[in-house]
Amino acid sequence: MGAYVDGLKMLARRELSEKQVRERLARKGHEREAIDDAIARLHEERALDDTRVAGAIARTETSIRRRGKLRVQMQIQRAGIDKSVAKRAVDEVFGAIDDDALIEASLNKRLRGRDTIADDREFQRLYRYLAGQGFESDHIMKVLNSRRRK
Repeated sequence: MGAYVDGLKMLARRELSEKQVRERLARKGHEREAIDDAIARLHEERALDDTRVAGAIARTETSIRRRGKLRVQMQIQRAGIDKSVAKRAVDEVFGAIDDDALIEASLNKRLRGRDTIADDREFQRLYRYLAGQGFESDHIMKVLNSRRRK
């Protein structure tokens, strides 16, 4: 009963994947069998759902952190969620989002109100930043080239 209650308390604070709950229960010193029972019960009660967690991570990463597909998928997988579930969540969230608006918002945040890129050095720095945020290279080049000083 202890592992179940601890798992429930964890999930009351925030959405966690099955892997994250397992790891945290193990760190608290619960036995493997108790953890397995708790996970099974949490699944039965729908308190634990990796598909829901993947969607929540995808929405947070795009709407708040302004990250691209690749980075969002990586964050979901880092939470211990299966690759296919991560891909479905990313496809679902990005189906409702304008990719151009997302990359523009990320770039505007970095340019701090300026419309143009000053020089090649800044262009390269912005390229690395946007690539690190998970945007695809051809998309990055298109957006950055449109902002280059003529």
